[in-house]
Amino acid sequence: MNEVIETILAHRSIRRFKDKTISEETITTLVECAQAASTSSYQQVCTIIGVEEQEKKQKLAELAGNQSYVAENGYFFVFCLDYNRHKIAAEMKDKDISETIQSTEAFIVGTVDASLAAQNVAVAAESLGLGIVYIGGIRNNLKEVSELLGCPEYVLPLFGMAIGYPDATPGKKPRLPLGAVFHKNGYKDNEEAKSLLEQYESETAKYYTKRTGGRRTEGWVTQITTSMASPKRAYMKDFVRKKGLNKT
Repeated sequence: MNEVIETILAHRSIRRFKDKTISEETITTLVECAQAASTSSYQQVCTIIGVEEQEKKQKLAELAGNQSYVAENGYFFVFCLDYNRHKIAAEMKDKDISETIQSTEAFIVGTVDASLAAQNVAVAAESLGLGIVYIGGIRNNLKEVSELLGCPEYVLPLFGMAIGYPDATPGKKPRLPLGAVFHKNGYKDNEEAKSLLEQYESETAKYYTKRTGGRRTEGWVTQITTSMASPKRAYMKDFVRKKGLNKT
């Protein structure tokens, strides 16, 4: 096993950071790592906004559900799906690509591009001894986040990432059994999936019981089915379409 694999397998989300800045050189390197990620058909649909102003970070923390680590970290990135750049390129060549930009396929391409770029940043940061945590909470109030960051039409903030020097070492959460996520030559029978989920429910219940001293005892199946009992961020479809995306 090499160092890259060891870094990936050692991942855990960090939510408490030391009061220590990250050098400009390191930030530039992380963004270059993001750009090195695979991108569909060379479209490069991801834009990264580095939020350095403390007042803006504090506002983002509030919009994300009062998550303190959005404001208290070494650096904060927001990863965006961005077709505004492509619109400008089309205008330079007197072409209209709006129908393509507004398609569901383009929305998927942009989301995947941003996700691949972000994971490159995560692995690179952790290889340098930094810790990270993804922040999906910015989608709680995406209109306000978009306005705060000055995102025009065709630019959609998808998630944030807080980065810094870890000031805590949380336990590593057990992942689903390999057999539950890796299916060879076709999707597995649901009965086999159920058996694996029962096994995982027991394993994660023991994990939470130990980690919290008995304050939490539910397993993954209980946790997920409870949290997904009602849909979240129901406004999202309308907002995304107002941004000119995922219309067709």
